[in-house]
Amino acid sequence: MPLSMLSLILMVLCSAGSAQAAKPSDGLFDLDALEVKIAPDLPYVELSQGDEKVLLMRHQDPDHRIVPPYEKTARPCPPYCVQPMQLAPGVETIGELELIEYLQRAAAEVSDVLVIDSRTPDWVERGTIPGSLNIPYTELDPAYAKPAQIAELLQFEFGAVAADGLWDFENVKTLVFFCNGAWCGQSPTNIKALLGLGYPAHKLKWYRGGMQAWEQLGLTTVSSDATLD
Repeated sequence: MPLSMLSLILMVLCSAGSAQAAKPSDGLFDLDALEVKIAPDLPYVELSQGDEKVLLMRHQDPDHRIVPPYEKTARPCPPYCVQPMQLAPGVETIGELELIEYLQRAAAEVSDVLVIDSRTPDWVERGTIPGSLNIPYTELDPAYAKPAQIAELLQFEFGAVAADGLWDFENVKTLVFFCNGAWCGQSPTNIKALLGLGYPAHKLKWYRGGMQAWEQLGLTTVSSDATLD
């Protein structure tokens, strides 16, 4: 339902400190007549970030340019090597529109979807996708995380059930992972770790373009407070 001008002004005031890239605080927009829409029939999306409402939209300034550090095209490989389009059999690679649909599903009061920012906190502090939860790759990779820490995530965040020393993944959530971009290995590390534990591949999705593609399209980012302690 379209926002009234009053509610838009309130949203501008509430989000001015946390929203980046496509932020309403850059100006008051007529949300019913945006020049730069997400898709022809999708001008913007309303999401929650903590206790705040956030407008997920594209930047309306025609002179806007991609922000650091995502303007860089040359990074040393290794470790910043190009990832394949298909990360693993059964794991679906998705684009922005599919990710937005998952964000909307994840925002429901009762949801079977989590959108996960796999990056370490130093990256997340620069901005993340609204509605996502930060679970750094170091908390799921057995090379870094303790078994008890991984088990806690599997059980209490993802919905796996421990039974006789094994994991029952029948009713687990769909997990959508992203990191910095096609040159970043943080979300692939999370996905491969879960596959190694037996997590069903069809319940794992991968936004390969990551933050670089998100920023390239001028989509809203936020300073994240959605992290796991």
